[in-house]
Amino acid sequence: MTKSAETMKKRLEKLKTVVNGCSLSATRAGQQALGLFATLPHRREETFETISFPTFTLGKLTPQAIADPTAAVMYIHGGGFVGGGLSYARGFATTLAAELSLTAYCPSYRLAPEHPFPAALKDVLAAYRYVTTTGGIRPDRLVLVGESAGGGLLYSLCLQLKRMGKPMPAGLIAISPWVDLTLSGPSYEANREVDPSLTVERLRFFADCYTDTPDDPFVSPLFGDLSGMPPSLIVSGGVEIMLSDAASLHAKLTEAGCRSEHHIAPDLWHAYPLYAIEESHDDFDRFRGFVKECIAE
Repeated sequence: MTKSAETMKKRLEKLKTVVNGCSLSATRAGQQALGLFATLPHRREETFETISFPTFTLGKLTPQAIADPTAAVMYIHGGGFVGGGLSYARGFATTLAAELSLTAYCPSYRLAPEHPFPAALKDVLAAYRYVTTTGGIRPDRLVLVGESAGGGLLYSLCLQLKRMGKPMPAGLIAISPWVDLTLSGPSYEANREVDPSLTVERLRFFADCYTDTPDDPFVSPLFGDLSGMPPSLIVSGGVEIMLSDAASLHAKLTEAGCRSEHHIAPDLWHAYPLYAIEESHDDFDRFRGFVKECIAE
């Protein structure tokens, strides 16, 4: 582990008790601040605009140096379905746009408990349909990226598209995806003491805010029929309590005949590529290669 990762991990460990005991309003304010901070390195290198929908806002980030105007990514933010918002989503979307040299869209979907399931899924579906129609990006030229709850929404969205008989995106990049809101995987106990940022109790609270049916495949896509899913690139931290979600997802995708890669970074934590640490450089190289392969197929 590099020095930057060690320092960040120690900071997360110190903040773990405080952060996981915060009110929803404090959690949301903290995420908005993190998102704003994340945009600073690339803010001058992009054009940012918003598209308003009746229930949410869709952000669009266009980098100055764009590699292919016919392709794009859509980033679906995490936050346990209860936090996030446009400022937070814009943070990592800005990084993606700059690193991939592609236009990045980021929907600020409705949040629980004010708007429980299926509000978030309906909003990301509306965003997807806009990007692939009015936005002028064909589904086979669009890659979806999501972290944590957003990583789960990638697959919920694709299950919905499959049920509707609509074209799916070219590929999926899932960063520490939360795909099992029943919290049934072994890593929830195995990594309970070593995860520097998440607790089982906090995740259970988030799940209860979002839904009364955590085993619904459109809530927990791990329990859905994953046949026909687009190619997946899954990235996880080796000490996160959500590790088994990603491992089980990868296994089910492979069993269903889908292309899937799962990279585990030893000693790192939940959604670590969103942090400014040296280890994430390799992941952005993977993201670039994966996107290039998907939109070329």
